[in-house]
Amino acid sequence: MGRTTGPVHAREASLGEALDFMKLLWRLDHALQTTSRRMAESVGVTGPQRLALRVVGRFPGITPGETAAVLRLHPSTVTVIVKGLERAGLVERSEDPSDRRRTRLHATAAGRKVSSATRGTVEEAVRRTLARFPAGDLETAAGVLSALSAELEPPTGGRASRRAPRRG
Repeated sequence: MGRTTGPVHAREASLGEALDFMKLLWRLDHALQTTSRRMAESVGVTGPQRLALRVVGRFPGITPGETAAVLRLHPSTVTVIVKGLERAGLVERSEDPSDRRRTRLHATAAGRKVSSATRGTVEEAVRRTLARFPAGDLETAAGVLSALSAELEPPTGGRASRRAPRRG
């Protein structure tokens, strides 16, 4: 009968440079999502919530907009994350004394406790992994990931395309 032949070791099958890299990224994304769900159960916050909480803890009185800028996320995304942290009693808002329209974020005592926990977090896994590589490799990896993020982000305002011109 007509049997199709496939790679003996499917995990090792190359799909080409771009697709192989995408497989790695999606594997990483899946691992981040899975670990984030486990963190929600064990630590009490998801990975994105912990990252935002760490920023608020490091910069007491930061505004939601400033938090979005630090995280390089859309403000509406940070609003959802902060509301979840507020509901959990980990972050509280206060009115900016110089501008009543603006709010400032502060970690609560419970938030500081959650923020200081490291066991079972994405951050702990990242630290362990980064420690195994020389600084130059990390700079290269960060450069590739930053460039890819910039390429995938939607254009803003009247900025020209970030793509390099085609050769040939």
